[in-house]
Amino acid sequence: MPHPPHESPGLTTDNQPANNPPASTRDSESALDADGLDRRNFLSCMAWVGTGLLWTISGGIPSSSRLGAQTPKKGELFFMQISDSHIGFDKAANSDVTATLRAAIAKINALEVQPAFLLHTGDITQLSKPSEFDTADQVLREARTGKTFYVPGEHDVSVDGGASYLQRYGKDTQRTRDGGGWYSFDHSGVHFMGLVNVLNLKAGGLGSLGAEQLDWIQRDVKHLSSSTPIVVFAHVPLWSVYPAWGWGTDDGARALSYLKRFGSVTVLNGHIHQTMQKVEGNVAFHTALSTAFPQPRPGTAPSPGPMVVPAGQLHDVLGVREVHYVPSNRHLAVVDHTLSGNSPDAAFAAGEAAARAHGPAAAQAAANEVSIDNFAFNPKVVTIAAGSKLTWRNRDDVPHKIQSTNNRFVASPLMDTKAVYTLSFPESGEYPYFCSVHPVMQGKVVVTR
Repeated sequence: MPHPPHESPGLTTDNQPANNPPASTRDSESALDADGLDRRNFLSCMAWVGTGLLWTISGGIPSSSRLGAQTPKKGELFFMQISDSHIGFDKAANSDVTATLRAAIAKINALEVQPAFLLHTGDITQLSKPSEFDTADQVLREARTGKTFYVPGEHDVSVDGGASYLQRYGKDTQRTRDGGGWYSFDHSGVHFMGLVNVLNLKAGGLGSLGAEQLDWIQRDVKHLSSSTPIVVFAHVPLWSVYPAWGWGTDDGARALSYLKRFGSVTVLNGHIHQTMQKVEGNVAFHTALSTAFPQPRPGTAPSPGPMVVPAGQLHDVLGVREVHYVPSNRHLAVVDHTLSGNSPDAAFAAGEAAARAHGPAAAQAAANEVSIDNFAFNPKVVTIAAGSKLTWRNRDDVPHKIQSTNNRFVASPLMDTKAVYTLSFPESGEYPYFCSVHPVMQGKVVVTR
């Protein structure tokens, strides 16, 4: 049932999200996140964003009106955001991600007025394969809209550091000696900045922009009037959604400090496969649904990753985003559409409950073996004798990549589901490592004489 106008779906009267996580999660909410904000207080200033509703911001308070309440007028900017297509993924959460991407494009094509352009906020592919990029390009060319602008996700750069991505999508980018890929453009009086925060990820870290890109951001906006509306789009959220799962950018606050003088800043991200909103001063943050598969909401399941929802409800948790800029309004208005047109709440809740009840326990690793399961290394610390071999086995539905923290051993290739990587350790010592795709995952090999 649609929510009445100007009522924020998913919020209770005390401004706390509905569908609270289980008691075991609530009990741990007092722990501080990396930015000094405890989870309970974080949730009090965050809104779960409903779908099929037009969101506007007035005085920092999100409000909604029914879908279709605002039709773009001549001179107003209207564009779409899609995200996390993961072309090449074919596991239980969605066995045909190409079909759901095509359904998302069809939904856009069915709009009465076509958007000026599309923003794709990363994870175009699952394994960065040329064939996956080719398929994505083919489907996206079916869109009746104009140009598509891209930023990469970690899955798009995990094999070759983003070289293939830049070769395909780098025509609009500020290419730098470190790979680059960030860029800006102007449209209808709005300044757009496409940022890259998935390169050079460090062990235990979140998304990262890096000093060179931060310097570019500061210079890029220096000439702009403070009345210019700014839209920032990137893959990993620039705010700390949930650091325990790596959902945030470690230097995002510094990037946003360069935008404090602007009256309207809208930040659009992907990565977490769900719609969330936060308003902080002049900045409105929005994360987007995926076109491939959902992930659990923060803390509601044992780990992030592809989430299976009940049969027939997948299209309830996949979708696209519509964004309007009206020159007379301070903030941009956002509409989130699911592919089905239904609310995602029931499907998310069911998927999270199933993940809690039936989530796989960490598989028992064989001797001299590390099992990668449920976004964790098991055992986290393994001891072997010098001269022995160690094998990592990926049991997750997403790829991982073994990277030495201090460059003391050769990194693995990108390991898809069921892939194994075996390495010999001839010398004694400690060898810390992490997953370079999901850097919150860390482990250590202790080699004895």
